Amino acid sequence: MRILVATDAWHPQVNGVVRTLTKLADAAEALGAEFTFLTPQSFPTFAMPSYRDVRLAMPRPARIAKLIAEARPDSIHIATEGPIGLMVRRYCRQRKLPFTSSFHTRFPEYVRARMPVPESLIWRALRRFHAPSRAVLAATPALARELTDRGFDNVLLWPRGVDTGLFHPRAIDLCLPAPVFLSVGRVAVEKNLEAFLDLDLPGTKVIVGDGPARVALEEAYPDAIFLGEKHGEALADIYAAADVFVFPSKTDTFGLVLLEALASGLPVAAFPVKGPRDVIGDAPVGALDHDLRNACFAALDVSRQDCVEFASNYTWEASARAFIDSILAVGAVLPGRNGTEQPRFVA
Repeated sequence: MRILVATDAWHPQVNGVVRTLTKLADAAEALGAEFTFLTPQSFPTFAMPSYRDVRLAMPRPARIAKLIAEARPDSIHIATEGPIGLMVRRYCRQRKLPFTSSFHTRFPEYVRARMPVPESLIWRALRRFHAPSRAVLAATPALARELTDRGFDNVLLWPRGVDTGLFHPRAIDLCLPAPVFLSVGRVAVEKNLEAFLDLDLPGTKVIVGDGPARVALEEAYPDAIFLGEKHGEALADIYAAADVFVFPSKTDTFGLVLLEALASGLPVAAFPVKGPRDVIGDAPVGALDHDLRNACFAALDVSRQDCVEFASNYTWEASARAFIDSILAVGAVLPGRNGTEQPRFVA
């Protein structure tokens, strides 16, 4: 089964969407599916005005049609609502082709953090974008319920996974004053990092990641350690060496970094909001509190082994199976495909 995924978020961007799609493809291909990605790398781009590290594509209809024809997909999935997603949506609608889509980013909250635009207008635009989709895939049951309540149709669950071969406990010493409170992610206004950096905590605050707010935050918080972007084993070592993972964001739909931290044996401290609440729930693997400082101290007493065992329930293989099952369940296979190229689900 050949699946084409249209996405405006792609390497070298470092975010949950890119990591999710990359891991999805790896896991699904092991099950017999073949993925092609339609990304900004195939088009001229320009820097996003408020986020110059992100480049937006300028796709032309003819180029979109050519690339899709060359890919010969059995199914089309639209992962983002940006220029590429819009053009592929248009391509499918003009040809009356079925497609699926996914909801990764809480744009209403992101936009509100940058400019005074009513959230209702953004939600209306998102509903319209996803309306023709055979299924809108959501990362958590709570997000699926919220989208349904907001008028989205055919919302299905697509859970996430974590690479426990990479993220696992290990003996690492960062040689920093303990306890080490760690936050990993984009350094941008919507991540609410000031709520963490303003806390009166013992030990050391460490920030891993980059973004438009990094320079200003480094100047404002000289006692915090900003390590920039880290990947692979270097990132896994930092997770394992920390004592508490602090997640101050209030706008994430899921937060893959939560699972990476837990798989590394790192308890989570966060606000009791969508995202961390959906991932952790009542599990004894962290502390959710409207007072983030209280959550940080409570997380210090959490069993690291409980965190590891909790994260082991999330696998990318299960995520890939759910993704492909959703495509097949709603009949989002292009006309003329006889179904003989469906993935071979290996045991």
